[in-house]
Amino acid sequence: MGKVVKREDIPVLLKQLRAENKTIVTTNGCFDILHVGHVRYLQKTKTFADVLVVCLNSDVSVKKIKGPDRPVNNENDRAEILCALSCVDYVVLFDESSPENLLCEIKPDVHTKGADYTIETLPEAKAIMAAGGRIEFISFVEGKSTTSIIEKMRK
Repeated sequence: MGKVVKREDIPVLLKQLRAENKTIVTTNGCFDILHVGHVRYLQKTKTFADVLVVCLNSDVSVKKIKGPDRPVNNENDRAEILCALSCVDYVVLFDESSPENLLCEIKPDVHTKGADYTIETLPEAKAIMAAGGRIEFISFVEGKSTTSIIEKMRK
């Protein structure tokens, strides 16, 4: 099994990891144009557990959230780039707007999200906590975002 895991293969992977007593941290996002803010966020996320699983919004999902001009990079390219980072252990794609259903399957020990969210505004918070997981919020790197990169390129 490679680093990009098909959604239907997640149960097998989780069974193996848990049999090895590995802790699992998840995060999710589009990761459209990878930048230093993403890298630092993913590196920090990895510090919370043994294994980092990135739940990656598929192209269908990104269009629902960001609009018809996104993503800039397709899901296969985004997944491959994420897999090249040493802190990322696995990537799994999802088509929904929220990773809530996928996270109900994974039941991570820890889930991270950007500090622009709170427990009250994070759609997947209830699912994570109901499964016994905890949520960690990570601060953004000031001035680093895919949207700002795209805006700069348009000027």
